[in-house]
Amino acid sequence: MHAEEKWWVSIALVWCIAITIAMPAWHFVGKQNSSQEYYTISVEDFNTLTEDFIEKYKSGTTGPVGDNQDEWDIVTPPPGSDIFLRSMQWRWDPVLKLKAGETYRLHLSSIDVLHGLSIHPLNMNFEAVPGWDYVLTITPTKAGDYRIICNEFCGADHHGMIGQIIVE
Repeated sequence: MHAEEKWWVSIALVWCIAITIAMPAWHFVGKQNSSQEYYTISVEDFNTLTEDFIEKYKSGTTGPVGDNQDEWDIVTPPPGSDIFLRSMQWRWDPVLKLKAGETYRLHLSSIDVLHGLSIHPLNMNFEAVPGWDYVLTITPTKAGDYRIICNEFCGADHHGMIGQIIVE
């Protein structure tokens, strides 16, 4: 092997080692990672928790969102509380009204099939899986109206599955 070849092989080897160390290290120091808290829960129990949450913090209703023509419950939970977002064919329920700069624990699950939570215009993507309560610690930083889109095909009206988060 020539000296120049040894040089390039050495650079490639050092680069491979650096990337191998950096990838798991970045998982712990990077701010792009969501919380990793999740629990098994029956669909019935999650549905009951969500209904209780809506009943406790309901502040109004809204008209149709997306293709769904139903009225939606708007909930305004206090900062620091546990909030619940349930996915079902073909809606996200309820509409969450949150305060900017305040922290919440968002419980996410599905009561029927696999759904994908995508919050626009943010680049947030999570899966809502029946039987699992995925808990995210969130702090909305900017006021606005955020749409929740299902990014996992869930049936005939998948294209109309839109939810809403209002940040004031």
